[in-house]
Amino acid sequence: MEKITILIADDHTLVRETWSFILNSDPRFYVVAECGSGEEAVEMAKNLRPAIVIMDINLPGINGIEATQLIRKYSPGSKILGVSLHTQPTYARKMMQKGAMGYVTKNSSREEMFRAIIEVYHGKKYVCEEIKNILSEQVISGDDQHSGLNSLSQREIEIISFIKKGYSSKEIADALNISVKTVEVHRYNILKKLNLKNAAALVNFINNSQLDLG
Repeated sequence: MEKITILIADDHTLVRETWSFILNSDPRFYVVAECGSGEEAVEMAKNLRPAIVIMDINLPGINGIEATQLIRKYSPGSKILGVSLHTQPTYARKMMQKGAMGYVTKNSSREEMFRAIIEVYHGKKYVCEEIKNILSEQVISGDDQHSGLNSLSQREIEIISFIKKGYSSKEIADALNISVKTVEVHRYNILKKLNLKNAAALVNFINNSQLDLG
């Protein structure tokens, strides 16, 4: 049986090496390359045309979501499996909107990772059990604010993560290389989407929610 060729994109060397070892230990898989940035992932996918790209979301340079869109353009035969620490369904939704076929979290077992790769390789969509369970809980509880989270852009999610760390608008602007005015516009839009009245309410929501922002 022909082995499924895999490219691994993750900015942690130990994670990449561990995944490579685990996948190469299974006769069904062959890791053709590893990389640590979104730009490298796009270039390698373009040149190597792997069957599967295991794509971390939080990459330096262009992130995994943006890299997914570019790989779908330059190597349309490569199927992308998103992987992240983030357990919020909004991340899985954004990855799959950009062309990923599947999404697993880093809490997933080796068996689930293998299952996801096989499903995606055969052209089926795959979302891990952890995300499915969170979605079920949100539907049952009718959690409106978490529904609002699904409308947040990647940039707005990044800004929320900085707010959670206590960054000021100026510090956020410097970190993201954008203007303070742009940060303020994003903050206003976040409040509107989450139906919150002010910055204090946003901080309270972030601190009390189960948001996984890295």
